[in-house]
Amino acid sequence: MADVKIIMETYGVNYALTMERFMRQEKMYVRILGMLFKDESLGDLRRALQAENLDGAFQAAHTLKGVSGNLGLTPLYEAVCDIVEPLRHGEKRSDYPAMLEKIEEEFAKVRQMHEELTACQL
Repeated sequence: MADVKIIMETYGVNYALTMERFMRQEKMYVRILGMLFKDESLGDLRRALQAENLDGAFQAAHTLKGVSGNLGLTPLYEAVCDIVEPLRHGEKRSDYPAMLEKIEEEFAKVRQMHEELTACQL
């Protein structure tokens, strides 16, 4: 069975920095990480982009950026950062669907990481 540090680092989390933020409490981190999947930001981003609502898309992406950054989810954070700035400036772009796809891919990887962490039975 892999340990928490290896699982997190394999995804791209800076374990030491993130655990410092979470008072070195792995159980608390896994519990709070699980809350990410109840958050509506990714769905809100998807719906706003489909509706070409750039303000709504920005709000959702900005929230997801903050959450992923605080959780140390560097690959997800970086994928979200790519979409946040053009949305902040209200840029109409044809590559938003590709950016969203990358975010969704990273989100799926985070979900897998969470499942692995949960299986460690902290």
